[in-house]
Amino acid sequence: MNWAEDFLYKNFFKPLLFNLYPENAHDVSFELLKLADKIPGIFSILEKNFSFKSARLNTTVSKIQFQNPLGMAAGFDKTGEYFPFFEKLGFGYAEVGTITGEEQPGNPKPRLFRYPNQDAFINRMGFNNPGSEKAFQILSTQNNSIPMGINIGKTKVVDLENALEDYLKSYKKLYPLSDYCAINISSPNTPGLRSLQEKDTLASLVGGLRKELGGSFPIPTFIKFAPDFTDTEFEKLLDVVLDLGVQGIILTNTTLDKSLLQEKNPEEGGLSGKPLREKSTHLIRLARKKLNGRLNIIGVGGIDSGESALEKILAGADLIQIYTGYIYNGPNLPSTILKYIDNYLEENGIKNISEIVGKFV
Repeated sequence: MNWAEDFLYKNFFKPLLFNLYPENAHDVSFELLKLADKIPGIFSILEKNFSFKSARLNTTVSKIQFQNPLGMAAGFDKTGEYFPFFEKLGFGYAEVGTITGEEQPGNPKPRLFRYPNQDAFINRMGFNNPGSEKAFQILSTQNNSIPMGINIGKTKVVDLENALEDYLKSYKKLYPLSDYCAINISSPNTPGLRSLQEKDTLASLVGGLRKELGGSFPIPTFIKFAPDFTDTEFEKLLDVVLDLGVQGIILTNTTLDKSLLQEKNPEEGGLSGKPLREKSTHLIRLARKKLNGRLNIIGVGGIDSGESALEKILAGADLIQIYTGYIYNGPNLPSTILKYIDNYLEENGIKNISEIVGKFV
């Protein structure tokens, strides 16, 4: 761990940022990154301190090569403007979005809430984003140094019966710039969106997309699910997914189960962070047993340490993502996680991270 940077973040930058409203703190952080980018040599220093590389961490998932399995989850960069920074901050890939067919402001503020005693957030952002056309303009000016995923969702004002056309607009516009696409049908903050996870509507939506795209998806495509299923419901859903022509699933989105938070009168919205850890890992393990490698799994939810990251991989995640844990633990978290996993591989004589995926199912 880079103890000096860790000390500065936890004792100086974090208190300052946490005195701001969460969305404002997020914006300030990005402005600081943009400012740092204008100072010659500063990002060389940042990359040296925040990155960790090892051949043992190189992996190929859905025919995409990753220098490490750790990605920034969707929601952190909603526009694509900040994608070029993620490699310098130690990430092996990043997921941009959620992007909807049309531009939308999202839900009224306040809509993002900290629960620092449990390293958690509740959000009801509502897919605030520039829309697929403007996102294309932003992303088309960039060079991808690491793989990029595009996370797409439904525009709020579009009726559910027209969801296919809305998703298709974003997919067709953005896939030429992307390495993979994530179909988000699991945010709790767009009315009715989670109904698209029902078996028949899921098959109609994803099957319709595949048909409109010529019978197969042009880039690896993943479906992002909520964690709020019973085991039986989830296993039945996986049976449907196997016939949809996608390459994988993302487990999981935020949860509506506020009992995990142990707070009186929590805000409305989706819960993320440490309380989600066990719930998301359970579904990853269940999916690994059910799928037996037939689909790839991206694991996200409650990762805030090397131990919790390794847990997701051993449960069956081919790739992992962080977001809330990054906010609470700071920019040293990627290198801390990657060093921890690499040490585990070295100590156990394992040549590549792919060898331990699902090892402890």
